[in-house]
Amino acid sequence: MGLAVWCEDEAGPFQAIPHPGSHWQPEGRPTTQPHEYVREGTIKVLTLFHPATGQVRVRPVASTTNAILHRWLRETLEEIMAALPAAEIPGDPTVTRGLWQAWQDGLSVRFTLPEQLPPLRVLLVWDNLAGHKTPEMIVWLCQHGIMPLYTPLGASYRLSFA
Repeated sequence: MGLAVWCEDEAGPFQAIPHPGSHWQPEGRPTTQPHEYVREGTIKVLTLFHPATGQVRVRPVASTTNAILHRWLRETLEEIMAALPAAEIPGDPTVTRGLWQAWQDGLSVRFTLPEQLPPLRVLLVWDNLAGHKTPEMIVWLCQHGIMPLYTPLGASYRLSFA
């Protein structure tokens, strides 16, 4: 169908500690830390991955609350959508709705599609966190031609032990 596929995930926390390697301090001068450095602090990252090209969009954050994740996701997906070829003008609304519904076939939990649907342009694959299913976020995604698809519960956990 020519849809762009993007995968979203959050990672962390990672410890913010210095790692061995080359340094940029002047020769003969002691190593210093930037003023923002907090010993043994942590950082998390938000990621959007495009499997077809290997492109990754990453944002370091202090926490991954819904407010932070959803704002970044909306901004980043709007940039991605702007770079896509122009959307085809929707023809028959029944056909457009049918394309959206086809992606829900076989799902154990479906969400209600809004009455007005734009052409389907992006599939967003992400995990099954409750925050990914807020009505405001789902409606925003649908209004922008983005179909959210959720990985099965425990899928990432199971894959790590395969």
